[in-house]
Amino acid sequence: MIISRSRLLLALLVVVCFAVAAAAAQENSPVAQTFEQTAISPDGSRVAWVQPLVDDSGEDTGHSAIFVQDLQTARKPVRVSAALANANAEEDSVAWSPDSRQLVFLSDVADPGQMELYLYDLGDGQARKLTSLTGYLADPSWSPDGKTIAILFTENAPRVAGPLMPMTPETGVIGSRVYEQRLGLISSASGELRQISPAGMYVYEYDWSPDGQSFALTAAHGAGDANWYVAQLYTLPAAGGELKAIYKAPLQIAGPRWSPDGSKIAFIAGIMSDEGIPSGDVFVVPAEGGEARDVTPEIPASASELHWQTPQRLLFAEIIDGDAGVAAADLAGHKVTQLWRGPEVVTTQWGEIGLSFAADHRTTAVIRDSAEHPPEVWAGPIGEWKQVTHVNDAIHPAWGTMKSVHWTDDGLHIQGWLMYPKDYDPAKRYPMVVVVHGGPAWAAFNEWPGNFFNTYALSAHGYFLLYPSPRGSYGQGEKFTRANVKDFGYGDFRDILAGVDEVVKTLPVDNDRVGITGWSYGGYMTMWAVTQTNRFRAAVSGAGLSNWQSYYGENDIDEWMIPYFGASVYRDPAIYARSSPINFITRVKTPTLVLVGERDGEVPAPQSREFWHALKSLGVDTQLVIYAGEGHAILKPQHRRDIVERMIRWFDDYMKPEAQSRKTP
Repeated sequence: MIISRSRLLLALLVVVCFAVAAAAAQENSPVAQTFEQTAISPDGSRVAWVQPLVDDSGEDTGHSAIFVQDLQTARKPVRVSAALANANAEEDSVAWSPDSRQLVFLSDVADPGQMELYLYDLGDGQARKLTSLTGYLADPSWSPDGKTIAILFTENAPRVAGPLMPMTPETGVIGSRVYEQRLGLISSASGELRQISPAGMYVYEYDWSPDGQSFALTAAHGAGDANWYVAQLYTLPAAGGELKAIYKAPLQIAGPRWSPDGSKIAFIAGIMSDEGIPSGDVFVVPAEGGEARDVTPEIPASASELHWQTPQRLLFAEIIDGDAGVAAADLAGHKVTQLWRGPEVVTTQWGEIGLSFAADHRTTAVIRDSAEHPPEVWAGPIGEWKQVTHVNDAIHPAWGTMKSVHWTDDGLHIQGWLMYPKDYDPAKRYPMVVVVHGGPAWAAFNEWPGNFFNTYALSAHGYFLLYPSPRGSYGQGEKFTRANVKDFGYGDFRDILAGVDEVVKTLPVDNDRVGITGWSYGGYMTMWAVTQTNRFRAAVSGAGLSNWQSYYGENDIDEWMIPYFGASVYRDPAIYARSSPINFITRVKTPTLVLVGERDGEVPAPQSREFWHALKSLGVDTQLVIYAGEGHAILKPQHRRDIVERMIRWFDDYMKPEAQSRKTP
């Protein structure tokens, strides 16, 4: 249940977004530009990227633009668009043709809100509309011969796909209509669409076979949001027909990639809590089916996006001890080699850790950012990238220094990031806010802040900020990620408290002025924290989960819970009750602000209301804010500003010395 950052996945949550206008205005600094995707041409000569468009105040306009930079000349980037001059649209999902002469992308210029597929020819500089469809389109990809574009299509979809988006209000007979995302083929000449995957199956991800005759894909029966967690690996002829089951995974799988010789399919498998941010171990299975082999066993990292370099060598992006990395798995030698590692975030699209590769399997394009450096597009060999864009050269952080910190708990190695107050003075004592990431299968990163739930704004207000990655997080290997199974709120919370202890004893942090916050799983952990200890002076819970027992029947993605709890709530209610904050609610003394989207399907608003109602009844200082029309990801700029402003006021009121005489927990 993480929040990620993209207009579609908002991906969430998280990695390549710009600072909120309120914080930037306060510091009189401009707002950083973001990038949603980058893609290098197969011949390595050009890089394309998707750039959200902002207004003069730095607010997201809801539009985006696609640019192409020739890497071999000093010419300025060219805007690739279906829109007329000075017109704006939502345009994204760039995919290069195999000959690097054309690209396709999605645009809603013809009908705002309805994406269609366009083909752009670099030779004549013209965009041609290929489709006229009604529904949701995603993830275009060219066939190896350059004649066909595969695409995911949800016909007549009532909303943008994904559990982070606002849910459609439920009325009438519930569950009587399922909108399936199917794999389709579009002719690059005529634009005709032919759906090839069978009705009744929801397709999540796919990859062309090297001969263009088949697909590897992940799919499941039923509604898309919930059943990603039980998707299995299949192959499908490009001519259409029946799916062939290749591998039935005991846990989640993602990112299927066909080997260059067509003999194998690689994928990521492990315990995952969120669609769109997969990580785990890398597995390889014969393309005809059979036993899958873990080719990265016991690595102290979490593998992400995959790329075949040769039939016996896989490259993968990874999260490793809070850093980003790239590694290689040699199948014949059963060896994993680190190729690059850095204390930053490296993405290819929408917060997905990874790289875009040219056909030489060496030249890459990435989006890089950190708390010190705003996002830019880079290109070159792995670890030898050269900066392509310079749109944020004048942007500087409006917050303090970020440092990696480590501690141990229960014999486990725990990593986190600590942000210092802006204008830090070691002679002073400061309050601190603990920020728990979503997931739980995700991690804290050294990243430029997002425009949603930007906690860096607290640094400018004189706070230390601790971003822990407790057990259950990515970045320390699959065993660590699974270490919170059947233990939500216990071992992971001890890890967080041990991190607080470590910071308090080594830095000038006032132990009596420590707060806690988070969104999604971080919101749950905030609710849990105030029921387990009175150590935190104030708390802000975003999209939190107060009652696992009622949550099971309320949320739209219930399948994610089975691997973590071992059974449904109906078969083992005690394991759910054990980790429910509401069952310990009478212990709470901490003032708690509760925030949630009205149409949140991942963690429905009744979970927040139940917690707020209990605190109000018990006389604990609290406030509940429900944001109209919002889902798990908050999209409207005015709501994002309100969240940050309320968060700052709440912590200031209860944790600043001048406020302590009038506010007591």
